[in-house]
Amino acid sequence: MLQSAIPERVLHLTSDQQSGPAPIEGDWPIPPTNPPITIPGINEDGSHFPVEKIEAHIKGLHHQALSVFVFSGSELLIQRRAFDKYHCGGQWANTCCTHPHFGEGIEPAAQRRLQEELGFRTPLEQRLIVEYSADVGNGLWERERVHMFRTNIAKDDINIRLNPEEVCETRWISPDDLHREIQLSPENFTPWFRIYVNEYPQLDF
Repeated sequence: MLQSAIPERVLHLTSDQQSGPAPIEGDWPIPPTNPPITIPGINEDGSHFPVEKIEAHIKGLHHQALSVFVFSGSELLIQRRAFDKYHCGGQWANTCCTHPHFGEGIEPAAQRRLQEELGFRTPLEQRLIVEYSADVGNGLWERERVHMFRTNIAKDDINIRLNPEEVCETRWISPDDLHREIQLSPENFTPWFRIYVNEYPQLDF
């Protein structure tokens, strides 16, 4: 396992909820997860509380998340989200993103989700903690504190086995080509991935 230096401060990539979600009246735009998935919400004092995943996104509650970036040399492994995902279906994102379950460690959650979505595990190094807010469609809002992990491995050292319920395809791409594609067709990429690339065009975090 790579040694991770835990960041001491949180970097804010967007203004906090510049135009957050409108109050919900009546039925939610999508139902809660079944069975329930409980993730860590974040109180004003930084402590965590359990909250159902869809509720956190409908209400725009501050919550914990993580993002993984797997490189081979200068190329990043990116994934296209399955089209029937509850938000941002069919859009490209970084290698892997998820929310830890309430009470789950951040790095174990990153390894779990790599295995669930892409069928492999690999040593990871935690690099930054960032926060952002973004409308992700379907009446949902992300307001996340994200632990960002990266690693650099040989392509032959991993065997990608896609979970079709989560990911419909993957590819390797250079930072320059990624930046160019996002400039030409931003709608093909998830809001959070566009925020990351805008802040770090060469993914040199």
